[in-house]
Amino acid sequence: MHNTFYSEILTEHNLHPTHKHELPDANYELEGVNPSCGDDIILKLKVEDGVVKDGAFVGDGCAISQASADMMLDLVIGRPVEEAKRLSEIFLRMIKGKITEEEKEELEEAGALEDISHMPARVKCAVLGWHTMDEIFEDPDKARKKADA
Repeated sequence: MHNTFYSEILTEHNLHPTHKHELPDANYELEGVNPSCGDDIILKLKVEDGVVKDGAFVGDGCAISQASADMMLDLVIGRPVEEAKRLSEIFLRMIKGKITEEEKEELEEAGALEDISHMPARVKCAVLGWHTMDEIFEDPDKARKKADA
């Protein structure tokens, strides 16, 4: 049953991503690339007063990278940046197989990707969006979207 649940969530987020679109009023934008399988996303975040107000991504990649980025945005939009960073840390530990059941529940649908930890070739796909978001928070100046001149 768990594999069916995983497949349904992955398929739904890949075929009908809520957050795969342009985000003209984003104030942060950063490209994330996974050269091992060709995943390439541009993550766009609108952060105001320390809260992730909105987010989107564009680009191409495998089902896992696209679905994972979409689930991540479902989870972090509306939350303070510090909470988004904490959830990312939990997700990355989950992928390494080092997470409690309570922590997995905090990840909501993203917790369905737990089995990726048993597929080493797909780990980079699953973490691409999360690593890209972490890079934005670690070095905001690098990701700050330039105002149109």
